[in-house]
Amino acid sequence: MAATVPRHAAPSARDGDPILRAALRHSAGRTLALAAVTTASTGAALLLPAVLGHTLDLLLARRAGDTGRWLLLSTALICVPAVLDALDELLTATTTARTTAWLRRRALGDILAAGPRATARIRAGDLVTRLVGNTAHAATAPATLAGTAAAVAGPLGGIVALGVIDPWLAVAFLAGAPLLALLLRAFARASTDTLTAYQRIQGDIAGRLLEALRGARTIAAAGTAGRERERVLRPLPGLSEHGHRMWRVQGRSTAQAATLVPLLQIAVLAVAGLQLSRDRLSVGDLLAASRYAALATGVGMLVGHLNALVHSRTAARRLAGVRALPPVPYGTRRLPADGAGTLRLRGVRAERGGRAVLRGIDLDLPGGTTLAVVGRSGSGKSVLAELAGRLADPDAGEITLDGVPLRDLTHKELRRAVAYAFARPALLGGTVGGTIAFGSFTPPPAAVTAAARAARADDFVRKLPAGYDTACADAPLSGGEAQRLGLARAFAHAGRLLILDDATSSLDSVTERQVTDALHRHVAAPTRLIIAHRPSTAARADRVAWLDGGRLAGLGTHAHLWREPGYRAVFGE
Repeated sequence: MAATVPRHAAPSARDGDPILRAALRHSAGRTLALAAVTTASTGAALLLPAVLGHTLDLLLARRAGDTGRWLLLSTALICVPAVLDALDELLTATTTARTTAWLRRRALGDILAAGPRATARIRAGDLVTRLVGNTAHAATAPATLAGTAAAVAGPLGGIVALGVIDPWLAVAFLAGAPLLALLLRAFARASTDTLTAYQRIQGDIAGRLLEALRGARTIAAAGTAGRERERVLRPLPGLSEHGHRMWRVQGRSTAQAATLVPLLQIAVLAVAGLQLSRDRLSVGDLLAASRYAALATGVGMLVGHLNALVHSRTAARRLAGVRALPPVPYGTRRLPADGAGTLRLRGVRAERGGRAVLRGIDLDLPGGTTLAVVGRSGSGKSVLAELAGRLADPDAGEITLDGVPLRDLTHKELRRAVAYAFARPALLGGTVGGTIAFGSFTPPPAAVTAAARAARADDFVRKLPAGYDTACADAPLSGGEAQRLGLARAFAHAGRLLILDDATSSLDSVTERQVTDALHRHVAAPTRLIIAHRPSTAARADRVAWLDGGRLAGLGTHAHLWREPGYRAVFGE
């Protein structure tokens, strides 16, 4: 049954701001350099109209002696921004790339620190979307802010320059400035709301797609590809609606700006023409005024920067949800050196999706013994396995290993003491040998080979193209072979407690018996907890814990419990 993902209140608009501030601090040097480059480019652009206007006046006055220097200065002011713009592009790309990598490392660290609990709060597909897409959008903030300073300086400098040429030119422009401010404010507000909804639906679709990919074989076998496609794409109309709305907002703002900007420029030029007719301005001043009016109405550049900042802020808001994932807390204690791996559960209660899965479990597993846990589907076996090695914490009660509560152990101590094997192991480590060696410590090659032999994996591994050095992607494995690699990894890292969560379900009876025999004879872990589905597995254990409805229905040897009809019914007998 699929896990229920709880809903949490959406982060507020300000929740992503600390992430953006941290990104700015991380990229402070490059951001300052980028700001200096863009400011220098803007400064050159602001000087150019005045220089061109003065040069024009000199040409009209036929003052050839002074014209040469001003023509050279005009040429320099035209060429310098081109060089600065190229440097701007380079710095923008490198700053954004470095910030993206930093944000992704940080977000990945938050996800891994939360452990398996991360996907209980945010769906796996949505986590991937936030880790990949949202980090890339948020990472543009430093470069965008650096450019925004220059984008604001251009219009402000243009207004000041108009006032220097003639105060009435600045007055003519400022008469329409409030309309520009209202336009930008409305654009920012509408864009933020639309982008937030758009990115949320993107994450929903990604989550559905990941679920479909995980169940691809089931979908193919059931012949429900069309139905599953409809389920995955069901939010698509909402995504389309918000996408079109986003374009409408941007298009409306651009159209409003395209209407307002020429009117402001015409007003400035009309006043400039009037002053020229009164001999209060020169022809060069008129040329400069026309270019400064264009700079002062640089709304297109401002809208572009504002749009990028809105994207960054809404993306950072979604990253704030990842940042808010509570990390698993660890203690400072170590296990006693002479411990035998004794596991105790006292009053353990666990809930999943608001339903009690385990209720008041009291259980002792003496060091050096094997406990098989059996029960019908949904009885709480896998949850018990999670709690026993602290992949999750109980909602009530306490679990100790050699007398030390699991919560009090350091992360390193806990993961060296407990090894896991699962029904569907993840083949991490790059190569087959690396998969077996993958863990909190790296066992020597001899231990990797010995673990593979104990898990009955050595024979098929040696038949692979490069043996233990074969890349996992180049090693087509059956479900049973993958399970044997997972078992080998657990065997190679066995400490005080070894937990097998349905880790032999894909093995045939003969191989399962061979692996179980090797487990008891050749694996170092003194204490073993095995989730069992076969009577033969339960029979080889020292004791059996029988779960029924989340409670401990019986505890004893397999032979003793076999007398109970309910126990036999677990195995279909």
